[in-house]
Amino acid sequence: MKKMITRRNFLKAAGVSAAALGLAACGGSSSSTASSAASSTAASSTAAKADGKVYYLNFKPEQDQDWQDLAAEYTKETGVPVTVVTAASGQYETTLMSEMEKSEAPTLFQVNGPVGLANWKDYCYDLSGSQLYGELTSDSFALKDGDAVAAIAYVLETYGIIYNKELLTAAGYTQDDIKGFADLKKVADDIQARKAELGVDGAFTSAGMDSSSDWRFKTHLANLPIYYEYKADGISSTDAIKGTYLDNYKQIWDLYITDSTCDPTLLASKTGNDAVAEFVGKKAVFYQNGTWAYNDVKDLGDDNLGMLPIYIGVDGEENQGLCTGSENFWCVNNNSSDADIQATLDFLYWCVTSEAGTSAMADKMGFVIPFKKAKDSTNPLITIANQYVADGKTSVDWCFSTMPSEEWKNGVGSALTAYAAGTGDWDGVVTAFVDGWAKEYKLANG
Repeated sequence: MKKMITRRNFLKAAGVSAAALGLAACGGSSSSTASSAASSTAASSTAAKADGKVYYLNFKPEQDQDWQDLAAEYTKETGVPVTVVTAASGQYETTLMSEMEKSEAPTLFQVNGPVGLANWKDYCYDLSGSQLYGELTSDSFALKDGDAVAAIAYVLETYGIIYNKELLTAAGYTQDDIKGFADLKKVADDIQARKAELGVDGAFTSAGMDSSSDWRFKTHLANLPIYYEYKADGISSTDAIKGTYLDNYKQIWDLYITDSTCDPTLLASKTGNDAVAEFVGKKAVFYQNGTWAYNDVKDLGDDNLGMLPIYIGVDGEENQGLCTGSENFWCVNNNSSDADIQATLDFLYWCVTSEAGTSAMADKMGFVIPFKKAKDSTNPLITIANQYVADGKTSVDWCFSTMPSEEWKNGVGSALTAYAAGTGDWDGVVTAFVDGWAKEYKLANG
């Protein structure tokens, strides 16, 4: 039996503390658009020869340098060689498959949740007896395959609509004016109509659909109709999505692409970096992304950053909070040598318990990690996320870890792009979403 991680389990286990909310990268950040994997090996000429070695295939391009630095520090301290290779944005699964075929395969890799684990569980070392597992604040942060602990979540994440308070105020509004989709549309439409007067190019940053950005919409935005369907039906996964809330998905997507900094026909070539530049350059008021994007937008000033829930027009959404969960689970390769497995376990334990490791993960990477010795993050967007919970708002579960495959996401993304460009219609999106789900689920589950 595989155990699904949900926000409900997260917050129950963590007591809705600040450490239960946080950030991480999702399919790749705006600052990471390289077409090839970047790699470096931490080494020290003065280090003693180590018995084992570590090879970490990292999922998060935006934290690549931070992991390189932390690996180098660990090698300097222990003499254990640590190699960090970072997959290009949107290419993790492909890169993992390729790297696992090599004689020097990763000793440490990631899965995104139960669906990802189903593909890789035969490669996962049982972590149930490890010191790392003992440091978890709750068993709810582990993915299990039967009694075996196959993977461990190492960062909790939150996303929504980041906004520029200064620009919103200049337009005559505050966050208090936006309590649902109707309010959001009213404000965005007004800003779009007055964009020349306000000195912006659009209410929303461009909804870029290249691989550095499309995950924000084919995965993160698509989570909303899935979440509400699961909630209405009292389920946590399905082999056949019905598409109950796809009209709601359509109206938020329509808002994104019409009240935008660019014409919808241009979205296929727009990138994550384009959206960041528009937002930081004060050419857009709203920017859908997560707390992991703080380093990209911090130049606007901490006091100038706010976050809104992603409203899609569902009854009761005035009580909705931000989207919180995780799709980042560490797995240790059970095909590695005993020495390399132990070296990898030791490295992970050091990352989540040492002053150097916990400081790097909290202060440099901006992570909120579910381990006993975790440090509080200084990221102001996390403070905002915590406040929503303190105010009694209901956070949206991350249900996209139940999406049947990467191919399903790509199909939805292509249909969204065609719809925006005028070369396809919304029926194409519905077909990709509903029929594509059933097809891909069947392929993935026999």
